[in-house]
Formats: sequence, structure tokens, C-alpha cells
Amino acid sequence: MNAAAEAASTAQVSTDDVTRFFRVYDAANGKPSVVQLQTQYIEAGSAGLRQFAALRIGSAERLAQKIAADPAMFEDARRCASALPEIRNRIGASLDKLAGLYPAASFPPVTVLIGRGTTGGVTTPAGVIIGLEMLCRADWLQADVSDRFVHLATHEYVHVQQPGAAVDTPDASLLYQALLEGGAELVGELISGQVANIHLHRWAQGRECAIEREFQADADATDLSRWLYNGRGDAERPGDLGYWAGYRVVSAYYAQAKDKTQAIADILDVTPENARQLLQASGWQPACPP
Repeated sequence: MNAAAEAASTAQVSTDDVTRFFRVYDAANGKPSVVQLQTQYIEAGSAGLRQFAALRIGSAERLAQKIAADPAMFEDARRCASALPEIRNRIGASLDKLAGLYPAASFPPVTVLIGRGTTGGVTTPAGVIIGLEMLCRADWLQADVSDRFVHLATHEYVHVQQPGAAVDTPDASLLYQALLEGGAELVGELISGQVANIHLHRWAQGRECAIEREFQADADATDLSRWLYNGRGDAERPGDLGYWAGYRVVSAYYAQAKDKTQAIADILDVTPENARQLLQASGWQPACPP
């Protein structure tokens, strides 16, 4: 067993914070106090939860307010929690595949927890964090809850392997940002069997030429508002189409590469400076009829 495979085999997929939350929640008959959430959930929780609380929950008071305002969200999360044993096993299998595809991979823990409906998945210094209550409601992704969690978790886990994903680059081009997200989609697909944002692939069928021509025209711009981190969108234009466009480029790069291990390394190591070079080497062009 090589070093990466050994590390993958010991990577933690923790759901203890979910168990802890519902223990507090149930003891308070669904109305936990700020003090209970702070001391019995956040402070007693994992390192991932404490970091996530600072970044995305905000405070125990804000979490208590969300529970009071939207109790259905947390009851839905309880239903989804029943799938966690299967999810843990499937994520573990995906990490084993990552070790085989990318020997330089690192394997921080995956922490599944309960937030206040702000984030489905994010990476922090503590590893990959999955917000159960948010992802449970994201039924525009995979219909099956287990599929949804596994593919989103592996997408986020690939971000851990990307040096660029850990650096804030507000003035970087759409092309670069799309290659980061597209790279996470492609490698996530290779190790878990499907991209996280499968709904974009369904919507884009028959529209490839128009979308890719638009992306090509905007690639060097720094305005991401029509392409990335712009919400769910609607039937006319879903949000985050840059994930799909970036996936199309890195898929072309991977397909033409003779050395697939090196191709994955190139995709994960994309930078603002070499993004255009990767695009050119991929041979990608908008999929338009002659």
C-alpha cells in the first residue's frame, strides 16, 4: 500500500456533530436555547464545527433564531441523517479511488454537521465541511440523498487538493475560476461516478454551442456574476454554469492527455497565470456544428 492509499484508508468521515445536535435539539423539544447550542453543541463539537460556526453559522444566537423560524429544515435534516452510514462508506470508497488517481493527494477529515441553512459544502483548515440541513434541501442536484451527499463531498474534497482553491483571487479571470470548479467536478466524477452539479449537464443538453460561445467570449473577464456563485438561478438560466463550462474544458484536456496522472496534476495545479495555456492545450472549442 502506497502512502496515499494508507492515508486515504485512515481518513475520517465524521458525523458525530449531527448526533450531538439532535441530542441537544431533542432534549429541548425542538427549541434549544442559545446557551444550550453554544455549550452543548458548538463548544462540545469537532474542530470542523467550531471553524464552521465562526465562518458560516455566525453565532449560537443566529442558529437558535433559524431553528425557531424554520423548524421544518431541521426535521428534514433528521430524515436525511438516516442515510449517513451509507454516505460514510461511499465517501470512503471515493477517497480510496483518489489515492490511486493522484498519489500526491492529502486526506483531511470530512465533517458532516448541522448549520443554519447557509452552506452545503465548504473547505476549511479543518478539512471538508458538509452542512446536512442545507444539502438535504438541495433536491435540484441528485434526487437521491446519498448520491447528493457523496458527489458534493467529493467535489469539495478535490478542492482540498487545489492550491488555488485555498487562495482568494478576486481579480482572477472567469476562465481560471471555472477551471478550478470544473477540475473539482471532473476529478470528483472520476472518483465518485458523477459530478456534483448534474442538473447543469441536464439543462445544457442541446444548448452546448450557445453556452460555450458565450463562455469563450467572457473567459478573460473578471465579472463572474453570470457564471459562478450566483445562486440557484431559474429555468431560463441556472446558476453556476461556469462549473459546467470549466468541466468541459478540463474534460477535453484530460481526454487528450497520454499521461492521465500528470493530466490530473495539471488540472489541480491550475493558476491564474497558466489557465490560458491549459485551455489551449486542451484543444477545447465550442461544440457547434460546422
